[in-house]
This record gives sequence, structure tokens and C-alpha cells, in this order.
Amino acid sequence: MPEPRATPVDETSVRDADLRAELEAARGSPEFPDILRYLVARQAMRDRGEGAPVATTSPDDPEVRDADLRERLARYIADRRFYSMIREQVVREQQARDAKARHLASLGPLARRREEVRDALDAELTDADRYHLHSVLALCGLPYKKPPEGESDYVREYGRSSLVVQAGFLKDPNSGKMVKQGLPYGPKARLLLLHICTMAVRQNSHEIEVADSMSAFIRELGFDVTGGPRGTITQFKEQLHRLAAARMQIGLWRGNKTTTISTQPIEAFEVWLPSHPDQRVLWNTKLYMDEKFFRTLKEHALPIDIRAVRAFANSAKQIDILLWLVYRLRHVERPLSLSWDNLKQQFGRDVTSRDRKFRQSFADDLKHIQEVYPNLRLQVSEKGVIFHPTDGKALLAPQKRALKRP
Repeated sequence: MPEPRATPVDETSVRDADLRAELEAARGSPEFPDILRYLVARQAMRDRGEGAPVATTSPDDPEVRDADLRERLARYIADRRFYSMIREQVVREQQARDAKARHLASLGPLARRREEVRDALDAELTDADRYHLHSVLALCGLPYKKPPEGESDYVREYGRSSLVVQAGFLKDPNSGKMVKQGLPYGPKARLLLLHICTMAVRQNSHEIEVADSMSAFIRELGFDVTGGPRGTITQFKEQLHRLAAARMQIGLWRGNKTTTISTQPIEAFEVWLPSHPDQRVLWNTKLYMDEKFFRTLKEHALPIDIRAVRAFANSAKQIDILLWLVYRLRHVERPLSLSWDNLKQQFGRDVTSRDRKFRQSFADDLKHIQEVYPNLRLQVSEKGVIFHPTDGKALLAPQKRALKRP
């Protein structure tokens, strides 16, 4: 005689928030039907006022060590019908976590950061992760390395866009004299510009509220706060001084019409920073962006997923390659082939090595980016690189809404 079929259960019968959370956590697992029946029974007991006994302490199980997994297992101690099944599932998850931790521990710091970012990108993009940068700054970039002493002009061209950066002066509060600052350069300057442009877009204003201590400001950029001559405090302080003093000209060309915008992106900012990291960075926690720069930023703001940028936070060149890919590949409908000469003009401006060494370096940079974005399709050859059409969601942080004018 055949066994009677189990009575179907309706998951809408599970109403309490904590039980619904358990249900969603189990969804998609092989044990889901059994867990659903168990949670329906627990809901029915609650409805009858028969509170099911639940363990208040984590089970003493040496194979389950993570606090959240021990807590999850503890919920089922009172019901031996399901405990063994849930324990098997929890132990498998603990083993997977342990294997992942061992793998990450075997990697170098940069490779580990890239893999952690790749895992983070599986989560849905949030508003906090959506950053913006002026597209001309994304395409033309800044110097990769510290320019030679006394060099105060930097000129970059990319297609129809042009960028000129000129070093400026800041007033030293100790001596009262104007002191020449160098050109901004490297990954820290790029991250600062990303942060400043993002705050302006989010707040829809050229008056930007920012963190009121150096420590908070650095942490917002995703870095640990460290002191000393080579610490993050000193590095960010130097680049913030350089950016605050810098003047820029942005050139835009549309057919027979050209526009040149002369601007100082940071118009007013109390930036001669104190040596102690927790002293206030700003006079009143406000940064004032030049209004002309703000207007053109709103028209040319490139949305970027900051989680990916942070994976390459130690390499100005890799940041520039990523930003360039975000800009170019969002509209590519057929393979885009670029020669090594073209790529070196774009990304080899500060590279003094021979062509072959640049090719190897650039190919390595692309491999690192593919570690974070495995769906990025490209081919590297002796002639250059072919970039194949890529789903915009794979690289681009979608624009949430059109920017409104204040």
C-alpha cells in the first residue's frame, strides 16, 4: 500500500517576523520543504499560546564555531526531528567558511582585497556604494606619480576632452605666507576627487558637508587611519593640500562648438590640517566647490561603484583603467579594438619602460580587474586588446535618477 502524501503547507501561514526570517534564510536549500513544515508547526503552536521551548544558549558543538551559525543551530535544539538535519546544513556552511578563510589567508594583501571586493559585488548596489566623478577627470586623470619638483602644469587630452591642472598656493597659518603646493597625483588624489564630487552630487549643492575630523574623512574613503611619515594621515593631507590649491581648465568639444571652463574645484576649504588625526579638519565642516565646476559636474557625472574602485586603491593606473572601462564599455555594441600605441598614449604617460614591458604591465592590470569582474570579456594579443560588449551592470553603477538643479 503506497504511503500517504504529505499534506501541502502554505508558507503564508508563517507570519511572525523571526519565523519569516528563518524561512527566507532556508529558501533554496534542499531542506526547505521540511523547514517550512517545521516553521508552520511552530507558528501554529504560538497561535495556540503554546510557546515552543527554544534553547537560550548556543549548542556546545566543536564543529560549529561562528556565533551566527551557533545561534541558528540553537533554535532547533528543542525539536530533535529537525536538529540533525539543520546541524548537517550548518556544519557544511561552517566548513565552506573555513575553506574560504584559508584561501584568503594564502593570498597577498592586494589579491585578498580584490577577492573580498568581488564577493561584496554579489550584493545589491546601494546608494552608499554609488559614487560619481566628472567624466573628464575619469578620462584624462591626474599624474600617476609625484611630478618632478617645480613642475606646475599638467596637460591631458582624450578624444574630445581636455584637462589642464596647474599647481597653486595655500596660506601657511604658522608663517602667514603663501606656500606653493605641488600637483595632485596618485591614487589618494583620485579617491579624494571621487569623494568630493560624490558629496556634491548627493547633496545637490556646491556647499558640501563633509566629516569634521581627519580620521572620519579617511575612513569614509575606505582606509585605515595610520600615522607617521608614510601613514594615511600624511598621504591624504598632502593630496588634499594639493587639490585645494590646484586650478583646472576643462575643455569640451562638441562638433563645431568648444567650451573651456576655468575653475578651481575646491573654492574654499580650511585645509592646512593639524598633525593630530582627531582634530577638526575643517573650519565649519563645509567644503565649497566652484559653482562653474559644480554645474559641469552635474552634466557630466559618471556613476561608479566605489566598492570596485577600493579594490585598486593602491594603484592610480588600475583606477584609471577601471574608470575608462566604465565610461567606454557602457556604449560598446561591437568589439572595440585598440592598438598598444593607443593604449600607451592613454595609460603609459608616466611610464618610462619599453613598449614590451608596458604591454605586460597593462595585461597584468587587466587580469587584476578581471579578478573582480570575471564577466569582463577581452582578448590580449601582440597587436593590442579587443574589448567585447559587456553588460553595463557588470561595470557601471546605474544612475539612480537625473540630477536636479538646485
